[in-house]
Amino acid sequence: MKLGFVINNIKTEEVGYTTTRLAMTATNSGHEVWYISPGDFTYASDDKLYAEAIGPSKEGGYKTTKIFMADVQSTKARKERICASELDIIMLRNDPAGEEGSGHSWASSAAIQFGRVAVSHGVVVLNDPASLGRAMNKMYLQLFPEEVRPKTLITRNKKEIRSFAKEMGGTIVLKPLQGSGGQGVFLLHKSDISNLNQMVEAISRDGYVIAQEYLPAAADGDTRLFMMNGYPLRYKGKLAAFRRVNSGGDIRSNLHAGGKKMRAEITDAMLHVAEVVRPKLVQDGMFLVGLDIVGDKLMEINVFSPGGLGSAQTFESVNFSIPVIEALERKVEYMKFYRRNFDNLEMATL
Repeated sequence: MKLGFVINNIKTEEVGYTTTRLAMTATNSGHEVWYISPGDFTYASDDKLYAEAIGPSKEGGYKTTKIFMADVQSTKARKERICASELDIIMLRNDPAGEEGSGHSWASSAAIQFGRVAVSHGVVVLNDPASLGRAMNKMYLQLFPEEVRPKTLITRNKKEIRSFAKEMGGTIVLKPLQGSGGQGVFLLHKSDISNLNQMVEAISRDGYVIAQEYLPAAADGDTRLFMMNGYPLRYKGKLAAFRRVNSGGDIRSNLHAGGKKMRAEITDAMLHVAEVVRPKLVQDGMFLVGLDIVGDKLMEINVFSPGGLGSAQTFESVNFSIPVIEALERKVEYMKFYRRNFDNLEMATL
C-alpha cells in the first residue's frame, strides 16, 4: 500500500515517536511510505492533490527507529512530488497545538482541509478529517457521556470559576481550552483562592479556561489506553497502555511536564470507560486514539497524534505497531473491493 504520514516537520520528528514506529513497521512490511508536512500540499488545476514528500531511501530492512529516522532526515532520503490523490492511506499525525505561536497558525487546520480533499478522491484519511475539525480543542471531551467525565466548566468569567470552585469544595484544576503537553495547568486549593484571578488571567490570555473537578486519584497519575477501530488495542493478549505518574508535587503526569512512565494495570473501570466512549469514536471515524484515564474518569481524549505506543511496547513486550499496520492493510483491501468508493467515516473504524 501507499501510505502518507502528515506531520508538523520532518526535522522535529524523533526516534521514539509513535509515527516513527508506524512508518518503520510499514516500510519493513514492504509498503511505500511518505512524510508530508501541512505546507507541502498542492491542489492542482487538474483537480488532483499533490505533495512534496520525503521517504526512506531503502525499501525495508531497518533494524531500529534510530537508523530509520537518521535515514529519512538525511540527504539520502527520497524527495519527490507525489500524487497524494493516489495514496491508499493518509494518517493525519500532525499536532495542531504544535503550530500555535510558531507564526504558522494557518498550518493548524491545513492538514484537515487537504485531508478532506483526499477523502473526495477515494483516499482513506485517518482519523477522519471532518471529525478532527470538530475536535480542535479540549471541548471535544464534553461531547462524551457525563458518566465518564469529571465535572467541568468552560468560561472566561472569573466569577463563574470562583462559584464553581466553591461548589467543588475549593479544589479544582485550571487549564487552557487550547494547547497540549500540560502547559498552563494549575491546581487551585481552597487556601489559594486569593490567587484565582491571576491564574485565570494567565490562562485566558490565549482563550477560554477549563475549570475541572479535581480527582484525588490523579495524585497517582493517569493511564493512557490506546483505542483502535473503536476497541482497546490488543495484540498477542496484551493491551496497549502505560501509566504516567507525577513528578514530585507536580499535578501534571504528562511526560512533557516531567511525568514518569510505568506499566499500566488496566481495571474493569477503565475498560468500562472505553466501552462507553466507543460508540462516539466509531461515529466520528476515530481510528487510533489515546484515552487518558484517572480512576473511572476520562481526563483527555487524544485524537490528533496520540503517542506512547513505544512505551506500551516496552512494558508489554509486544510491538503494537504491527496490528496498526495490519488494520490499515485490511482497509486498503476493502477499498479495492469497492473501487475506492466507500464512506470515510465508516471505513475509518472497520
